[in-house]
Amino acid sequence: MSNVAGRDLREGGRWTGLQRAKNDAIYVAAATSLALAVRLPAPWLRTLGRSLGRLAHVAAPALRRLARANVARAFPDLGDADRDALVSRAYVRLGEHLGEAVASLAPSRAAAPLAFAEGAREALDEALAEGRGVLFASAHLGPWERVAETLTAAGLPFTAVAREAYDPRLDAIYARLRAGRGVRTIYRGRAGAAAAMLRTLRSGGILGIPMDLASRVPSVEVPFLGVPAPTPVGPARLALRVGAAVVVGTAAPGPDGPVLVAARIPTRDLAGRGKDEAAAHELTARLAAALSDRIRAMPEAWPWMHPRWGSRPV
Repeated sequence: MSNVAGRDLREGGRWTGLQRAKNDAIYVAAATSLALAVRLPAPWLRTLGRSLGRLAHVAAPALRRLARANVARAFPDLGDADRDALVSRAYVRLGEHLGEAVASLAPSRAAAPLAFAEGAREALDEALAEGRGVLFASAHLGPWERVAETLTAAGLPFTAVAREAYDPRLDAIYARLRAGRGVRTIYRGRAGAAAAMLRTLRSGGILGIPMDLASRVPSVEVPFLGVPAPTPVGPARLALRVGAAVVVGTAAPGPDGPVLVAARIPTRDLAGRGKDEAAAHELTARLAAALSDRIRAMPEAWPWMHPRWGSRPV
């Protein structure tokens, strides 16, 4: 683990010569592919993405085994055939969402915000009206980039927190995806990130933080999809410190496609406990439970090949 971190530029490390050559090749291939792909019609890109997902499912046996093991943890009652089928669908759906994300990079294409599920917009408006900002906990579930786009398109004061890419050159691609849709972003590893998050909440804005993946940030162990897992505790500490309203918002299945679901997380019993680590632990557990419920409702749209219970966080 220390060797991996020592070569991570985000942690102040340096690449070996072999890593640099590999990452240069990946970047050139990604930039060239994107430049060509954005010229294709969106339906073609979704189809191409699904094909890439199927290819990745076959070509990466180690990740496929990890995905199966994770599904087995979260759904112990599923038989082997059903687990394999869920993993296969997850690869295809993630590929499809990749195609959608690439399509959105074309400046000529109109935004495609999600519809708000019943009560979602009202929950956000009520939380904002309290005037202490809104912590918006989310997940890499379904078309998650469209969640931020949806909030921004609705005129809500949304700012996303994101992790820098392992290759700084890829950040420009992510920035183009988000900024092109008006989404403000705070990169958590950069100087002043913590202060920027505080300013967002204290100014009454919505601060979106994904909490579903393993990360190299302060974490506490709470049940996630029914299995204890280190989960970022910073969002809970931040919300309790400023007295922000807490909302869980993700894409979710709808009658005519995915919708944005947003619901308040109760925190009244934790009010005034901004420096209480037990309160932060409890709020983190509530957030993990709510996100787990969202993933169970749309399991084929979550990245099971991520080492959520493993040793290689992003």
